[in-house]
Amino acid sequence: MKMFVAGEWKETSETIDVVNPYDGSVIDTVPKGTAGNVDAALSTLVDGARVMRQMPAFERARILQRAADLVQQRAEDLARTISMEEGKVLGEARVEAQRGGEVLAVSAEEAKRIAGEMIPLDAAENGAGKMGFTLRVPCGIVAAITPFNFPLNLVTHKVGPAIAGGNAVIVKPASDTPLSALKLTEILLEAGMPESAIACVTGSGGELGKAICEDDRVRKISFTGSYEVGDAICRMAGMKKVTMELGSNSPVIIMDDADLEKAAQAVCAAGYANAGQVCISAQRILTSSKVGGDFLDALRPKVEALTLGDQLADGSKMGPMVRERDAERVEEWINEAVAAGAQLVTGGKRERALYQPTILDQVDPDMKVSREELFGPAVAVTRFDNIEDAIRLANDTSFGLSAGVFTQDLDRAMRFAREVDSGNIHINWSSQWRADFMPYGGLKHSGMGKEGPHYALREMTEEKMVVLHLKS
Repeated sequence: MKMFVAGEWKETSETIDVVNPYDGSVIDTVPKGTAGNVDAALSTLVDGARVMRQMPAFERARILQRAADLVQQRAEDLARTISMEEGKVLGEARVEAQRGGEVLAVSAEEAKRIAGEMIPLDAAENGAGKMGFTLRVPCGIVAAITPFNFPLNLVTHKVGPAIAGGNAVIVKPASDTPLSALKLTEILLEAGMPESAIACVTGSGGELGKAICEDDRVRKISFTGSYEVGDAICRMAGMKKVTMELGSNSPVIIMDDADLEKAAQAVCAAGYANAGQVCISAQRILTSSKVGGDFLDALRPKVEALTLGDQLADGSKMGPMVRERDAERVEEWINEAVAAGAQLVTGGKRERALYQPTILDQVDPDMKVSREELFGPAVAVTRFDNIEDAIRLANDTSFGLSAGVFTQDLDRAMRFAREVDSGNIHINWSSQWRADFMPYGGLKHSGMGKEGPHYALREMTEEKMVVLHLKS
């Protein structure tokens, strides 16, 4: 595929292979863009931002709704593209394609609801004869820098609200999974997006990201990825507006009164979906010492039933990781934990980019599989003795994106909700659940700002205060 720059589909002399992580076969090639391509794209987007600023909200909503309809019509093609380039099983890819269309549809609705508020200035001592209200106006150019693990849905979470707010947008998709974003760009153009108001540049994250983030023509950056890269982007961005959706090592707490069957079902779903490559994957499983053994007895057969293989095959429940070197890293961390005393309950073997669904028990909280973001198909089980210990362990991390707790005690549940440092708290479910319209974001090193079209839209517009000085 070609990339879309300065209103045209363009090739470059150098290309990047997009490969199927299961067998290493080349699916397609994309251009290896340069900083010069970013400059050309932004030069055109400056004009596109003017066009979008003047476009009525009704028309922006209509473009987004058309795009949502096209995504739904092409859902199967998009799902196969997602599955082939990223490695998630086809069933999960179909869900992602559907969600991407829904995010665009919700963004279309939010485009119609952008409004300021009245400010009662006469409540101030010097406010007599004054009337005040706020306006929300577009930022201008929004940069969407997106990760590999949800190559369509996480792009729509940035592009949809950006368009709804009247902005031009430049998309930099992950180098491993650019095809879904390029197909979305095609759809948006077909839906009526002005050619001057959108760009999708493919290539090295280091070179292109630096060019995008340091350019003053970009007013807003929305990034999803690792803390290390997010921190570097913030340092480059200077005074730009930023939304950072970063990493996590989400805890799920199993209290002694938990429904263990429900907890095991939820942890199995949340620990291994997309081969564990989800920022809110269940990673640190904190179990009451009273029920730890029973919980593992419920979890183990469910995990061992997850069929590992070709993500496009009907029988596969889990596919490969996106890169073999990522599977090698997971293997290294698991082996390191076992060597240090953790117990391998099941799994623990690798073949190329395929890593078996794995359970570790008796994990010390200071082990890397607990301390860092694993981003792979394994859960690390640690025991606790009381609720204070559970809360301390849950908070003993630099991350804070999502957490879950299983308990039948409402007082315990509300204590977790108040005291666990996490942007999302789930009661009687795991850490991995999201409705695309809800506010979504993390605390601590898990980022800043919120996604979800309504909330992202506020961060992709600027607020102006207008004061009318009326005649007395």
